[in-house]
Amino acid sequence: MIPTDFKSLIQRFYHLQAERVETYRLFDEGHEAYLRTGPHYDFDHYRQLVHEITQAFCGISTEVLEIKGKLHHDFDRADLSEHIDKLQSKEKQRLELTAKLQLARQRAQDHPEDEGCQEEIQEIKHEIIKNKEALSEIMQDLKYDSECD
Repeated sequence: MIPTDFKSLIQRFYHLQAERVETYRLFDEGHEAYLRTGPHYDFDHYRQLVHEITQAFCGISTEVLEIKGKLHHDFDRADLSEHIDKLQSKEKQRLELTAKLQLARQRAQDHPEDEGCQEEIQEIKHEIIKNKEALSEIMQDLKYDSECD
């Protein structure tokens, strides 16, 4: 149930972002556990984890988009709606980078002699750091704009 008053709507949005952070943590932990099952990986268990993580992210995104719509249409806050658009785009990129990093980590584990794997991991980690910085900036802008009205 999406809140109808402005303050509760913003609080719900922050709660959903915290859920995203927790979901990433669980995804990372699950992938670490998966890597420990190598070289004969427990792919069935990992596939189930990916399915559950995907469902969690879809649920969060759906609700965030509902909040975005309410902010735009019910509260005439196109500025906040735009921040959420940017945020959703960066979150999509973050998920793609996370998946890319997980694949690179598995390749590095399967091919320890390939130094290129470690370089790729470092490059992806750097991209993730830049992505997190951009997400943080968007969140700060949203916080500032939502409190300055």
